[in-house]
Amino acid sequence: MGVGMEEEEVFEIVKPRIDKREYKRIVLQNSLQVLLISDSDTDKCAASMDVFVGSFSDPDGLEGLAHFLEHMLFYASEKYPLEDSYSKYITEHGGSTNAFTSAEHTNYHFDVNADCFEEALDRFAQFFIKPLMSADATMREIKAVDSENQNNLLSDCWRMNQLEKHLSSEVHPFNKFSTGNWDTLEVRPKARGVDTRLELLKFYKENYSANLMCLVVYAKESLDKIESLVQGKFEEIPNIDRSCLYFPGQPCTAEHLEILVKAVPIRQGHKLSIVWPITPGIHHYKEGPNRYLGHLIGHEGEGSLFYALKKLGWATSLYAGESDWTNEFSFFEVVIDLTDVGHGHVQDIVALLFKYILLLQQSGVCKWIFDELSAICEMVFHYQDKTHPINYVVDVASNMQLYPPKDWLVGSSLLSKFNPDIIQSALNELTPNSVRIFWESTKFEGCTDKTEPWYGTAYSMEKIDGSVIQQWLERAPDEHLHLPMPNVFIPTDLSLKNVPDKAHLPLLLRKSPYSKLWYKPDTMFSTPKAYITIDFNCPFAGNSPESNVLTDIFTRLLMDYLNEYAYYAEVAGLYYWICQTDNGFQVSVVGYNHKLRILLERVIEKIANFEVKLDRFSVIKELVTKGYQNFKFQQPYELAMYYSSLILRDQAWPWNDEFEVLRVLEADNLAKFYHLMLSRTFIKFYVTGNIEPNEAESIVQHVEDVFYKGPRPISQPLFQSQHLPSRVIKLERGINYFYSTEGLNPSDENSALVHYIQVHRDDFVLNVKLQLFVLIAKQPAFHQLRSVEQLGYITALTRTNDSGVRGVQFILQSAVKGPRHIDLRVGAFLRMFETKLYEMSEDEFKSNVNALIEMKLEKHKNLMEEAGFFWWEISEGTFKFDRKEHEVAALKQLTRKELIDFFNEHIKAGSLRKKTLSVRVYGNLHSSDKNTDESETIEPNFIQIVDVFGFRRSRPLYGSFN
Repeated sequence: MGVGMEEEEVFEIVKPRIDKREYKRIVLQNSLQVLLISDSDTDKCAASMDVFVGSFSDPDGLEGLAHFLEHMLFYASEKYPLEDSYSKYITEHGGSTNAFTSAEHTNYHFDVNADCFEEALDRFAQFFIKPLMSADATMREIKAVDSENQNNLLSDCWRMNQLEKHLSSEVHPFNKFSTGNWDTLEVRPKARGVDTRLELLKFYKENYSANLMCLVVYAKESLDKIESLVQGKFEEIPNIDRSCLYFPGQPCTAEHLEILVKAVPIRQGHKLSIVWPITPGIHHYKEGPNRYLGHLIGHEGEGSLFYALKKLGWATSLYAGESDWTNEFSFFEVVIDLTDVGHGHVQDIVALLFKYILLLQQSGVCKWIFDELSAICEMVFHYQDKTHPINYVVDVASNMQLYPPKDWLVGSSLLSKFNPDIIQSALNELTPNSVRIFWESTKFEGCTDKTEPWYGTAYSMEKIDGSVIQQWLERAPDEHLHLPMPNVFIPTDLSLKNVPDKAHLPLLLRKSPYSKLWYKPDTMFSTPKAYITIDFNCPFAGNSPESNVLTDIFTRLLMDYLNEYAYYAEVAGLYYWICQTDNGFQVSVVGYNHKLRILLERVIEKIANFEVKLDRFSVIKELVTKGYQNFKFQQPYELAMYYSSLILRDQAWPWNDEFEVLRVLEADNLAKFYHLMLSRTFIKFYVTGNIEPNEAESIVQHVEDVFYKGPRPISQPLFQSQHLPSRVIKLERGINYFYSTEGLNPSDENSALVHYIQVHRDDFVLNVKLQLFVLIAKQPAFHQLRSVEQLGYITALTRTNDSGVRGVQFILQSAVKGPRHIDLRVGAFLRMFETKLYEMSEDEFKSNVNALIEMKLEKHKNLMEEAGFFWWEISEGTFKFDRKEHEVAALKQLTRKELIDFFNEHIKAGSLRKKTLSVRVYGNLHSSDKNTDESETIEPNFIQIVDVFGFRRSRPLYGSFN
C-alpha cells in the first residue's frame, strides 16, 4: 500500500489543469484497487494490472520464476483455452500487449481499438482468475526466457547491473539474478527433483492475490459504465488476503561500502559510476530531496561539475539521480562517461565530485533553487502532453502501489514542500564513508582476478577508506565550481495565440529560391508549445565516406558547443537537437513557445559562425571512433538490418570505409569541409503549434538573412541539378536474393535473419493491402516462429518504408538454429498462413478491415506526434497530408479476393512476381554452417549477393518523390 494511504480517505485526485479526463477510484469486494479513467476523445482503450510481487520473491534455487510466470500468463486461460488467443485478439483489433517484471512488481498491460475493449478486458482478466499453464507451454517458455537472457549476456548495461547486485549482501534479495535461464529454471531444479511447473503454479497461487493488485482501466465510456464493466470482470480474482511483501534492511553492509571496483566491459570506452546507499526519496516525495540534489549535481551549465570535467577534456556525459529504489532502500548514483584522458584522471574526477558536494554543504540549501525547480515541475505537470493510453495506464498503475490515491497521477513529479532539513539530511548521506565506485574500462582486461557468475564479467575490487578520498581531494584541480544561475528560459507567457485561419493540414506558406516554409497552427492540443524543424539540404554533406563522417562530427560539435547554454532551456522544457540526415543535417526545436526563438537564434548563430576548436574536435573524434569500434557489438539482428539497408540504398556508405577515413581526419579537414558543405544549400522549414504565421515567416526570413544575405554570404541556393535525393534499389521479380556474412563479434552465439519482401512504391490501395496483411499475419508469425518453434526471443514481422518504397520484413535472432534454417521456416510459415488466409471468413475479413480503419483514424496524442507525421510527408516529398482519409476510403472498397490476390502476387512463397532479399548473419555457434549452406546447390530463382556494390550498380533504382 502506498505511502500515507488511508482506506477510507476522502480525496480528490490531483490532475493537470488542461486534463479533461474523468477519474474515479473504486475498491472491489475482493479488495482490488481500481482507478477508472473516462476519456470521451480516445480512440484506444487500455488497461494495466500491477501486481505487488516481483523477482525479490523468487524462491531460493528458482531464480527468474517471477519473470517466467509473467511470460506464462499470456498463453491461455480456462475461459479462453486456445493458446495465444489473447495476443491474437489484441493484435487483430489494432492493439498491443506487453508485461515486465521488476524487483517488487509485475506489470501487465494492453491497448486495443475502443469498440473491442470489453472482450479484450475479459480475456485480460482471466490472467488473474484461472490461467492455464500447460506442461508443453511451460517447457517452451523456459526456452524463451533462456533466449531472452542469451540476448542480454553481451549487454554492458545488464552486466554492470548484475555486478552491482552481486557485490551486496547474499541474504538480501537485491543480490539475486532475476531474469532466469535454462539452468535456473530447468537443469538445477530437475537435479534437485523439483518440478518447475508445480513451483510455478504454487508461486501464482500464493502470491497473485487481489489485495496485492492495482488496476487502471482507460476507456471511452462514462465512469459508471466502466465501473460496471470492471466489477463484472475482475471481482472473481481470488483474494487470499496476502500480506504485502516487504524486504527490510539495506542490501549493502560495511564490506560492500568504501569499495573501488574495476570491471571489463564488452564495448570500447570508459565509464565511472559513483553510488551511495540512501534513504528512499519516496519517503519525502513532496520535499524532493533527491530531485534537488540530482538537479544540481547533474547540472551541465557553467560552474557545474560536468562543465569542469568537459573543459578539462575528461568527460562526455554525466547523469545524477536516484536509482534502483524500493520503499526500504535506494541508491543515489553519478554516472560519467570518460574520455581516454579522463580515464587517467579518475581520482581527480572523484575528488571534483566530492568538492562539488562540499560546495553544496557550504552553500546550504537554497530556497530560490528549490522554488525554481518547483515552478518548473508544476508547469511541466500541468501542461504535460497527452500520451498513448497504454503508457499512461502503466505509469499510473505503478504509482497506485506507492502513493496515496490523491497523488496517483502526480507521483513524485511535484515538489510542494520546502524543507531544508530533509534535503540537508539527504546531502549528508553522500559521504566518502559509504561510497561504491564502479569503474569500467577495456583497459582492465587481463588485470582482474574475479568473475561475476551470471554474466561472466571480469572484475577486481579494493577497499578505499575516507582518508584515501581525502588525499584525492587535496590534490584535486582548482576548478571554479559554483551553483547554477537563475534560469532565464522559464516561460512566463503561457497564453494561447489566436490564429484566425485554423488550417487542419500544413500549407506551403512561403517559397523562395532559398527555402520553403510549411506551416500549421495548433488546432488540436491547446498547449503553449511549438515545434520547428529546419532541414538543410547540402549536396556535399553525404557524397563520400569522408563527407559523411565530417557531417556527423560537425553536428556533434555544434551540440557540444551549445550544451552549457542550452541545458538551461532543457531544464525549462525547451529542447533542441541537431542531427545528420542523408543529404545534410537537421535542426529541431520543440517546447514552450515563449522563449523558443531565443534558443533557435542562438543555434542558427552557432551554425553560421562555426569554428573548429581543436580540443573539442579531439574529444568528439574519439567518441565517434569508439562508436565505429563498437559497431561489431551490435545485436546480430541489428547487423542484419544494417546490411539490408546497405544493399538497398544507393547512397549508403559501408561502416568500415567510414572508419578508415575517420582515422586520418584532422581538425583542418573539418574547417575546410564546413565551408564547402554550406556553400550550396536549400532549406525546408516546418513550423507548427502555438505560433502565428507572421512569426513563422519572420523565423524563415531571419535564417535566410543569416545564410544567404550580406556582403559575404555563407551559402548560395542549389542549382536544380543538385537536388539529388537518396533512392532505393529495385529488386527483380521472381528472384530470391540472399547475402550471407559472419557476425562481427566472435563471442556472440546468436545468428540473425532479415527476410525482406519489397512490394511497391507509395500507392494508397497497395499500401492498405500491405498493412492489412501485416495486421493479420503479425501475431501468427510471432506465435509460430517464436512460441511454437522456439527459433528465438527476438521475432518480429514489420512493415518498411524506405524513401516511399513499401515492403515487409521478418526479423529473427537465434542461438538455436542457423539463419538458412530460419529462412526456410519463414517460407514454411508463409505457406501455412496462405491456408489460413484462404480459410478466412468474410466476417473475419471485415473485422480486420474495420480494425485497420480505426487504427488509421486514431487521432494524434500530442504536438510532437502530429508534427512527426506531417514532417515525414514533407521530407519524403509525398505531401499527402490527408493520407489517412484516402487510405480509409481505399480500405472501405477492399474485398477479401483482392487481399488474397495481393498476397499471391507479392508475398506468397514461390510467387513468380515476388521480390525478396534475405540477409543471413551467422553467429559463432553456426559459423561452420555458412560454408555448408553456401556449398549446397542453390535452388532455382535464388541468387547469392557476393559483391554488395557490384550488385547495387547492376540494379535499376526506384524514382524519388523529392
